[in-house]
Amino acid sequence: MKFSELQLNANVLEALDAMRFDECTPIQEQAIPIILEGKDLIAVAQTGTGKTAAFLLPVLDKLSEGGHPEDAINCIIMSPTRELAQQIDQQMEGFSYFMPVSSVAVYGGNDGSLFEQQKRGLTLGADVVIATPGRLIAHINLGYVNLSKVSYFILDEADRMLDMGFYEDIMQIAKYLPKERQTIMFSATMPAKIQQLANTILRDPSEIKLSVSKPAEKIIQAAYVCYENQKLGIIRALFEDNVPERVIIFASSKIKVKEVAKALKLMKLNVGEMHSDLEQAQREEAMYEFKSGRINILVATDIVARGIDIDDIRLVINFDVPHDSEDYVHRIGRTARANSDGVAITFVSEKEQGSFKSIESFLEKEIYKIPIPEALGSAPEYNSKLGRGAGKYRGNKFHKRNNKGNNHPSPKR
Repeated sequence: MKFSELQLNANVLEALDAMRFDECTPIQEQAIPIILEGKDLIAVAQTGTGKTAAFLLPVLDKLSEGGHPEDAINCIIMSPTRELAQQIDQQMEGFSYFMPVSSVAVYGGNDGSLFEQQKRGLTLGADVVIATPGRLIAHINLGYVNLSKVSYFILDEADRMLDMGFYEDIMQIAKYLPKERQTIMFSATMPAKIQQLANTILRDPSEIKLSVSKPAEKIIQAAYVCYENQKLGIIRALFEDNVPERVIIFASSKIKVKEVAKALKLMKLNVGEMHSDLEQAQREEAMYEFKSGRINILVATDIVARGIDIDDIRLVINFDVPHDSEDYVHRIGRTARANSDGVAITFVSEKEQGSFKSIESFLEKEIYKIPIPEALGSAPEYNSKLGRGAGKYRGNKFHKRNNKGNNHPSPKR
């Protein structure tokens, strides 16, 4: 569907034309009409599907038509990280170019002058406030933020916000908002805690759930079936001769990230870490050093699996099997971007075999298992009949990979 077929006003369509936006993505086609109708919405869609435009365009459409109070905050967009808030703010600038709509981005990790700039925007009543939860609450607590006129409350990447511990902050902000408002929630996954949040702050919402797309075919996927205490030894063997230019190693928790990063530093590897215990400035420094090549291995929680664009990741390692297929797709999607190739390797311990089998069922293929290095001893057998939540993928036919004649990926690239 073309944007011109939606009920968007001329100013919005002019901005889309100037930015050469023509065809809607599926999430835009489904979400924009619902938001234009004024209904609450919960939408489950992956990063990279065009969801930012899916909520910005209809809200800008409504704001540009007038009828909202002047010199008041009319829309709050919540973002889990400064980086995502900046990306939303940049898109906001483009889409609102031909409209009399003001906006301000409110996030931490910056100097006093930017704090004052944020304060001015909040005090004067920017139409749209794009904010991280902690920084918005800091401004609210200083007593000059009036949220009583807000018509639109949008939570982007809600699952990430909850993973980062922002549930109480979101609920605190919601208390300052009028009950008569439109609430829109976007999330990449739908765990029980997201459903609970939706039940609390949304009213009779419409629901959209786009199926998770499969990983790009050009990503070479492989796995090591091993014991938990063999995982670091596999990394040592992988990087014995050379280390790819950029590697992300995903671990299941911030405690595990710290442990893995410490162990790799003892191996004299050039390592940084990324998790929610770090201050914003520390996260930015780690990302800068990784992008600039000063460190070539980044050990991280899923905080960096979505929303941060780094195009030349050569290798992704899942030190732990992700909790579900969606997280697996997000993680390995960091590699093989911008027309480059990439490798994704997952370490599968005995306890993780059921989770990994579920991922293989979702992918509808068996991922090649690389034998562990002989020096590490024997490895557990992989029981392909295990599978957590097999009913979740009912209807998907599982195809065993025919290994005859296949060139298996070398773990060293």
